[in-house]
Amino acid sequence: MEIICYLSNGYPTLEHSFEMAIEYADAGCGMIEIDFPSRDPYLEGEYIASRMAKALEVCDDYDKYMDSIIAVQKRLPDVQLLVLAYENTVEEIGTDKFIHFCLDNNLQDILLVGLKDNVIKDRCMEAGLRVSCYVQYHMPAEEIEMAKKSNGFVYMQAKPTGNSNPQYPLLSDCIAHLRACGIERPVYCGVGVHAPEDVKMVKEAGGDAAFVGSTILKLQEDIPAMKEMIGKFAAQC
Repeated sequence: MEIICYLSNGYPTLEHSFEMAIEYADAGCGMIEIDFPSRDPYLEGEYIASRMAKALEVCDDYDKYMDSIIAVQKRLPDVQLLVLAYENTVEEIGTDKFIHFCLDNNLQDILLVGLKDNVIKDRCMEAGLRVSCYVQYHMPAEEIEMAKKSNGFVYMQAKPTGNSNPQYPLLSDCIAHLRACGIERPVYCGVGVHAPEDVKMVKEAGGDAAFVGSTILKLQEDIPAMKEMIGKFAAQC
């Protein structure tokens, strides 16, 4: 069981993001979700979307974001990086260029979001990248089918934001159903993980990792408090 801390790459600067990654690792975080900020992050809430927008105001050169990810990887070789990218960003970078960047730097776990269709996702998978698949808490059959056909970890919604499925009222029920469907790949849980007890809940439900986002990001101006909070999250693993 691990925690995965989200890093807003480029906010407020790429240099600051690099330093935050080091602080994350020093506090006990073994996995970091690092993003390419999107020009159209339509699936994000206002908080993350505004950070992406401000990052791109400072630096809109995706080559420099690639360089920053490589720099983090070289500085923290024992930390696993998960790369978040919107499909529109991959298209702007160039699909082949993005795939080669990931493969050349052993960045194999990709959160590819905002898909219009499966073309880019399939190209990434065919090239050998592991592409995650998101499953909402109410367990839509079509999302479970997509998860079965994907080759990366399953990003399982940790808490309901609307109606839940009466067949699977608890997170443990949701994860058990994914396993019963033959999905043996890791299940990482996020959305609603705001406190250390939420990480404990994910662990007890059978999750392999828990995503921690805004709670950590909002403490970045108080590094000691941020590191203390990361330690509390990690202690529940």
